[in-house]
Amino acid sequence: MPDAAASGDLFVFYGLLKKGAAGAPSALDLAAAGDFGAPCRFRGRMFDLGGFPGVVAGETLCHGLRWRVQDAGIVPAMDAFEDVTEDPATSLYRRVKVPLLDDAGAATGETAWIYWYNRSVDGYQSVADGNWPLEAGKTRK
Repeated sequence: MPDAAASGDLFVFYGLLKKGAAGAPSALDLAAAGDFGAPCRFRGRMFDLGGFPGVVAGETLCHGLRWRVQDAGIVPAMDAFEDVTEDPATSLYRRVKVPLLDDAGAATGETAWIYWYNRSVDGYQSVADGNWPLEAGKTRK
């Protein structure tokens, strides 16, 4: 499993965990366990995986939303939703830290946990502008 997340840590959400996203997991009360913040950017390549996005290494300036965890007890349920397992080879996503950027791509000095897609993106359509639409999601679980 990834390192433990602690109260006060930042996350960046770019898909189904964004506030107001279609397909968001109803079992995760993110508003009660933390605070949604301002939009942010990060570098990667975003793909439409069939109703939910995944981000892999790349240079596109992707869009995300900051969320600061207050009750770190929710993180194992978030990891389970994202199919993070103890074995990185079997995880659908990995929870890793990335630098956050401003709209121009400059580092803000902040780092945040992100759910990074951990499988091949062959055959999937890229999200060219790196911005997953709120209404595009479908319930995964």
